Amino acid sequence: MTTDYDRIASAITYISEHARQQPSLDDIAAHLNLSKYHFSRLFKQWAGVTPTQFMHYLTLEHAKDRLRESQSLLDTTLDVGLSSPGRLHDLFVTLEAMSPGDYKQHGTGVTIRVTFQDSPFGAVAIARTSRGICAIRFLNTRSQADLLDTLQAEWPAATLTVIADAAPEPLFDSSTPSQPYPVHVKGTNFQVRVWQALLQIPEGSLLTYSDVAKKIGQPAATRAVASAIAKNPVGYLIPCHRVINKAGQLHKYRWGGTRKQAIIGWESARIQAPQAGA
Repeated sequence: MTTDYDRIASAITYISEHARQQPSLDDIAAHLNLSKYHFSRLFKQWAGVTPTQFMHYLTLEHAKDRLRESQSLLDTTLDVGLSSPGRLHDLFVTLEAMSPGDYKQHGTGVTIRVTFQDSPFGAVAIARTSRGICAIRFLNTRSQADLLDTLQAEWPAATLTVIADAAPEPLFDSSTPSQPYPVHVKGTNFQVRVWQALLQIPEGSLLTYSDVAKKIGQPAATRAVASAIAKNPVGYLIPCHRVINKAGQLHKYRWGGTRKQAIIGWESARIQAPQAGA
């Protein structure tokens, strides 16, 4: 079954592939086999802005503008750990790393409860230990069984339990979060430091891999930072999608470049469209 996000993703892919031709609203709607008015309503409901406005958030020029503004913000707040602009996210997402002893036990005695739900960016799996969210994974074309096999391989001694008909997690709610989200991850000390730095990037901001390396006090470790970001186990909530390369290009993303474009554009619309309206 084709979901609304599938249509949005197809539209974003089409826009990206035909950027030089500057496709019209009619062109994009025809590509989706929808009327222009149906497509406009669908897109506005998803993004909060029109397709034409959203296209601006996908341009290289917009990405470069966001980089410059975010890097200026980083320069002025580096001494206080970027805590001020990212304070809201810092407060509602708390990250706890597994102890070395727990890490070596491969999840012995741990029960991981997994739920599947829809999100603005497609179907997603959310996994929790008793101490917090340990994984958020977009399914892409994978089956639920395949994803569960992957989680089991990562936590070989843990017990996985699928919670059917669970209430959806409000992780993607556009309002201010009403509850904190503890995150329980396993990783090396370096990886955890990188993931903590990602949590401090405000919504709507973009940084480069070298910016993050500077943020953790290891400016020469850009490649290692990129590797740690690629292994982020908690998609979206630990916002690895807010890191792009120096040229303003999105670079690789664990759950697909189109999804990364969708998330960045969606967040930009939420942050900047109200300001433009004001």
